[in-house]
Amino acid sequence: MPVLPSLLADITGEGAAYTVRIAGWLMFVFAFIQFFFAPIVGNLSDRYGRRPVLLLSLLVMGVNYLIMGFADSLLLLFIGRIISGLGASTMSTCNAYLADITPIDERAQSFGLIGAAFGLGFVFGPIIGGFLGEYGARVPFFAAGIISLANMLFGFIVLKESLDPSNRRLFDLKRANPIGTLTSLSAFPMVLGILFVMFVYNLGHHVLPSTWSFWAIEQLDWSPKEIGYSLGFVGLGMAFTQGFLIRIVLPRTGPKIAGIIGMSLTMIALLGYAFSTQSWMVYLALIPGALGGLSSPAMQGILSTKVGPDQQGELQGGLASVMSLTSIISPLMMTQTFGYFSSDQAPVYFPGAAFLLAAILTAVALLMFIRIARSPDYEKAH
Repeated sequence: MPVLPSLLADITGEGAAYTVRIAGWLMFVFAFIQFFFAPIVGNLSDRYGRRPVLLLSLLVMGVNYLIMGFADSLLLLFIGRIISGLGASTMSTCNAYLADITPIDERAQSFGLIGAAFGLGFVFGPIIGGFLGEYGARVPFFAAGIISLANMLFGFIVLKESLDPSNRRLFDLKRANPIGTLTSLSAFPMVLGILFVMFVYNLGHHVLPSTWSFWAIEQLDWSPKEIGYSLGFVGLGMAFTQGFLIRIVLPRTGPKIAGIIGMSLTMIALLGYAFSTQSWMVYLALIPGALGGLSSPAMQGILSTKVGPDQQGELQGGLASVMSLTSIISPLMMTQTFGYFSSDQAPVYFPGAAFLLAAILTAVALLMFIRIARSPDYEKAH
């Protein structure tokens, strides 16, 4: 993330108003491929187990980063993202793995551990990426590829299979697609309702990976190193919230209140980013942004309790597919919004416009979640 603007500028010779739109299309291609393949991968993990799927995902991830590091044209960058989208099931497979080995009433906290691990990666990854970016925009991609392949080797040695053969089911191609997966999950109305909430919520949340680096350069004139520091701060907040705080909050509030609190704080943070003009204002807004990390594990915890052990992979594949759909729509929407309001054609120069749009979407998701949480079906389900 800290060096992608520099890599695109190096390849295209263009400025932020142009390269941010290319970045949006790169995210679009990745998400478009993942949208169709995530249900296949989820169903394959229900058939063959989590371990082989996870290891293959790490292999594909490593290959993608190496391709992007060697890329000397936009075509190679897009090929790399297509390959990555084919096997991008790491997070969903990890969630299914944890659902296999965790008691039902502790799953939300376990999903928080995934968020904490992701957050710690956000502490070290962008900081290392920003530091290595000082030696060239391609160096961090090579480092990421090596780390991903080393992680695959580590998993090959130490990772045990979590899905007992008795809980596996035959692979059915009719279910292994977005429509088939959602049709199968339609037997659980609460699942579809929460999935739709997460869809709208993530439409807004994708503003961060889509535009953060470009916005920080345009609005605050940050260097790659400064962007890396900000993302490291984000990672610390995520690790604290999802690895520690959620274990205190969730048992006391339940997933419903935790979800409401988390989305409310996310909305406050997005508004803070939109109107920040100084670095200290951004870091102040990052605090409620980090605490907003309560929402996703809470909603995932609700979802995982609604299906059996032989459908956890299908559920996580369906969730990944829905999230991929937001990754198809949102990056283009957010990057084009940023690009337009940062250009000479805009009636008002407002680089924070994309964050304002994201705050509105988060408010809509919050209202929908409150309505679902107040429904008789929710109370009966819990």
